[in-house]
Amino acid sequence: MGGSAPRPDCHLPVETTSFVDRREEQAEGRELLAHARLVTLTGPGGVGKTRLAARIAARVARAFPDGVRFLHLSGLHDPALVPLAAADALGLHDHSAQPPLDALAEQVRDRRLLLVVDNCEHLLPACADLAAALLRGTTGVRLLATSRHRLGLTEEHLMDVRPLPVPDPDPDGDLSAADVGPALTLFADRAAAVDPGFRLTPANRAAVARLCRRLDGLPLAIELAAVRMRVLGVEQLLARLDDRYRLLSAGSPAVLPRHQTLRAAVDWSHDLCTPHEQLVWARACVLAGSFDLETAEAVCADGEQVRPHDVLAAVAGLVDKSVLCREPGPDGLRYRLLDTLRHYGLEKLRELPGEENAARRRQRDWMQERAAACERTWFGPGQREAVARLRADQDNLRAALDYSLTAPGEALAGLRLAGTLWFYWHACGAPREGRHWLDRALAAHPEPTPERARALWISGLLAGCPEDLTRGRRRAEEAAALARRLGDEAEAAHAEYVIGVIRLFSDDLAAALDHFRASVARGRVPGQHLSLVGLDRVELACALSFLGRPDQAIAVCEETRRLCEAHGEEWVLSYVLRMLALAHTVKRDWPRAERHAREALRRKLAVHDIVGIGLTLDLLAQIAGHHDAPERAAVLLGGSDRVWADVDRDRWGSAALGTARDGTETRARAAVGGPAFDRAYAHGAALPLPDLIGYALEEHRPPEPERPPQGAPLTRRETQVAELVAEGLANQQIADRLVIARRTAEGHVERILSKLGFSNRSQIAAWVTAQR
Repeated sequence: MGGSAPRPDCHLPVETTSFVDRREEQAEGRELLAHARLVTLTGPGGVGKTRLAARIAARVARAFPDGVRFLHLSGLHDPALVPLAAADALGLHDHSAQPPLDALAEQVRDRRLLLVVDNCEHLLPACADLAAALLRGTTGVRLLATSRHRLGLTEEHLMDVRPLPVPDPDPDGDLSAADVGPALTLFADRAAAVDPGFRLTPANRAAVARLCRRLDGLPLAIELAAVRMRVLGVEQLLARLDDRYRLLSAGSPAVLPRHQTLRAAVDWSHDLCTPHEQLVWARACVLAGSFDLETAEAVCADGEQVRPHDVLAAVAGLVDKSVLCREPGPDGLRYRLLDTLRHYGLEKLRELPGEENAARRRQRDWMQERAAACERTWFGPGQREAVARLRADQDNLRAALDYSLTAPGEALAGLRLAGTLWFYWHACGAPREGRHWLDRALAAHPEPTPERARALWISGLLAGCPEDLTRGRRRAEEAAALARRLGDEAEAAHAEYVIGVIRLFSDDLAAALDHFRASVARGRVPGQHLSLVGLDRVELACALSFLGRPDQAIAVCEETRRLCEAHGEEWVLSYVLRMLALAHTVKRDWPRAERHAREALRRKLAVHDIVGIGLTLDLLAQIAGHHDAPERAAVLLGGSDRVWADVDRDRWGSAALGTARDGTETRARAAVGGPAFDRAYAHGAALPLPDLIGYALEEHRPPEPERPPQGAPLTRRETQVAELVAEGLANQQIADRLVIARRTAEGHVERILSKLGFSNRSQIAAWVTAQR
């Protein structure tokens, strides 16, 4: 089974331009979050809700020991994907058969974290359901949402994000420097980026103030206007903007003034674009989330009106005009349309007959091509890059699948794309989302095709809980029968692998052994993916070890290891190394077992295989418990259980995995005593994943979290504060409970961290638990 570590881009977005002021709003947001578990920033498009939410979240991050995560929803349109995207943002890999929201709440029920949910307005019911599930199913999770409309929950606290204040221009044009304010500062900052000589001066301050007032202080409108300073002066900007407003005023009087303002600014920016820039802007709106230049060229070029070299020039022009934002990506620069500008461009695209469907089909075909290229090279040296690329493209993959499964006549293409991504759903930790798309695709295209056979066995492969294994086996058997009927040996072999895995995880070890012996003896059939050839051998070695035949398992592993190394492959190799460690554990050769397990852990970290990390930490804990290091075993077991909490606390109900884990705890607890075991276990559970893996690989002794440094005991008040930290209270809540100032509470927490030599609040919580 596979899995991946949390997505890097689920943390707070990187700021690529300066952030102007909003000090009062930041303070108000922090204050609201200290008392409320759901805060929604509301306001019109272009007012800066997303940037403000990111700033507030960054300022309160220390109050959330389990982190702050960012959920982008602008590229998501299927309400059913909201809980799956939230789980992905939180680094969870649910394999259960529970309803998605129930599973999500259960997995984070003991966490103290902040989830920022951005751009909720087009998915309000689904976002409200997500918030309700987290608020009512947990105690330590808080949410900060951005939306043009409220979510409508009774627990919700609203914060209206207003446009930037603009000072009244002095009638004499001599606005003082002290009265500049954030709107003028923002304009000056963005104008200086395109005209390095621009500065606010007594001569131009009043004109800039009139311009910002004309733009209602909307940050997006101000930024779009400021880039015109490359060719126009401030007075010229004002005159041309007035012309634009006169045109707009002939439209519907029902449009809100701020919407008119933003529409005028965006219209003006659009009119100043070249024809190629306008068309690329419109076509790029079918790209969800961020995208790279290669994707823009594939989707926006049609070989007639726009060629690939035209797209490059257009993208550069749109970046210069602040229509496209640049951000870092795994292969270099990526680009993103702000949500407001995406909706505008989509309107323009729909004005051109047939253009939207053609652009969406090109986008889907490009995603299919990219997924197929990653699949072809998956058993090779480019796995890390493939994982990073597909994660960056996740929103576009979702858009391509959704188009295929909703547009008439495109269902087979959707089934093909969902099947091509088997390795992504399985190896990269997205089993529930994979099942979502496969179920939809199978229902949309019931005809007996090779694509259907593939989708059936993948659906079986993604079964990861006792409740789902029966259905998974039925689907794999149906896939095998269909593939044989179609004469497709490769898909039949793939389906047979899944049948064997389900037997293994159902603890039918003798049948699994016979099954994989037959598969390995048969050898590779034409078209069979090398990853699944390697995994046939991995599972054979696993069954042999579980049945007490370690020497045979080692021989199988060494042969498979040579296959992986010949191709520069890492993911299957990490499982081969773990099987070598398991076999040497059966032989009670602890040094070799530990060496192989550590090497497996290094490889699993390299390809972000979170499930494999959990399996290997279990094994390292077992080895340590037998190898005269029971305290080390307790630390590793605490860390492993924390990793498994993101996947399945019951380890898929496997008796083999559960027995090994429970036996390790029993042995270590007996060796060091209950209190010492609990302290070491709590310490391991509190370690961040990089620190936990560093500890597992470097073999250093765990620090003593339960003892403050000599001569630095906690005071009575500090002990009270530590207890409240362990309960999950934020600094403001601690201050309210103890009737002290927030600043005083913050000072107590800082001194506790210093005295105990800790770096985060979760370590305080673990220390308090160990003291009880």
